[in-house]
Amino acid sequence: MFVLASNSPRRKELLALSGWHFLVQPADIDESVLPEDTAEGYVRRISERKARGTQNMLPQDGAPERFVLACDTAVVDGSLILGKPTDTDDAGRMLLRLRGRTHQVYSVLTVIDKQDGSLSQELCVTDVPMRNYADEEMQVYIESGDPMDKAGAYAIQHPGFRPVEGISGCYANVMGLPLCHLVRSMEKFGVEPHRDVPQACQDVLGYSCPVYGRILNNEM
Repeated sequence: MFVLASNSPRRKELLALSGWHFLVQPADIDESVLPEDTAEGYVRRISERKARGTQNMLPQDGAPERFVLACDTAVVDGSLILGKPTDTDDAGRMLLRLRGRTHQVYSVLTVIDKQDGSLSQELCVTDVPMRNYADEEMQVYIESGDPMDKAGAYAIQHPGFRPVEGISGCYANVMGLPLCHLVRSMEKFGVEPHRDVPQACQDVLGYSCPVYGRILNNEM
């Protein structure tokens, strides 16, 4: 069904909850932030470039997978887009900046139908309130190495650090793949999931989602 333009373990785990078959074929693209980029403009541009890059790598005929799926996620604090930390000091600066405050996570899903070349994009924005974690536990988390491949230098699902508290939006979005937005996007192509995606997502993430109904009803 899908070619996933990402090698992220989190995105693969989340996409598997849909029951849709997928292969993985990430594209190597430049994800630099441009001076004129807004948060939404940045994730839209990078998500489409990922999808186009993977599409261009695929054989023109014979492949059974119909759709290319890409997602780009950015941690945004005010007007600043936070990428992955360059080193442990950079990770510390990011976590100090976010501590005790609310920032946003922006994601854009891009789906390309290989049959006719049509493209759909879905934007998801989640407010993320960070708890006031202590310097000592922040340092232990940094020394674990986990922040180094994470935008904003944190993983919401980390069992030891648990940096986020009181979230009331799409949890899967903060992990990197807003699943209800994917379901909504695929409805445009006449494709239904093989499972109850909101229930599967909540069961696996251990989160009672207050927004999935509004997302699926196109209210958000």
